[in-house]
Amino acid sequence: MKRFLAVLWLLLFSALASARQPEVVQLSPDTYMISKADHGGIFGSGLPKLKATVIKQANDFAAQQGKIAIPLASSERPLGHGPGQWATFEYQFRVVDKNDPEARRTSLVPTPNAVIKVESPTPQPSATPTSAESPKGGDRVDDLYSKLIKLDDLRKRGLLTNAEFEAEKRKLLEK
Repeated sequence: MKRFLAVLWLLLFSALASARQPEVVQLSPDTYMISKADHGGIFGSGLPKLKATVIKQANDFAAQQGKIAIPLASSERPLGHGPGQWATFEYQFRVVDKNDPEARRTSLVPTPNAVIKVESPTPQPSATPTSAESPKGGDRVDDLYSKLIKLDDLRKRGLLTNAEFEAEKRKLLEK
């Protein structure tokens, strides 16, 4: 009977601990993060409900300020099979005005879980001609296009401002 009450007390404590609202952590002036774990284990609400709860809290937090939450990144870990391996969800978001241009583009940027770097001991000869060898300069156009795409991607990720993007674009086009 004592063992049963101890297990029941532990389950109740776990349920109360998981019901607590996660704290909103400010990462920069307009960027925040919420991280929450479901300590209910197999009796918990599960990862989908955990994610929905955290995202709703982020949206409510932004709404209290008269703004909206723009997702930046998220990471999750499902319930593990050992003790202390709770389901977790971390959500990073930016709080912006409803009229902000960022509000129109609301997608999470995928980030790789692993980066594979292939190194060759000897440089491989190039089968395609370089831009200096190209009679029409087609490679230069392809290279310019890929650099512009990379600059635009950096701007979309928030790593370049619009002014920095325009300045770098102008430099590339003037070459």
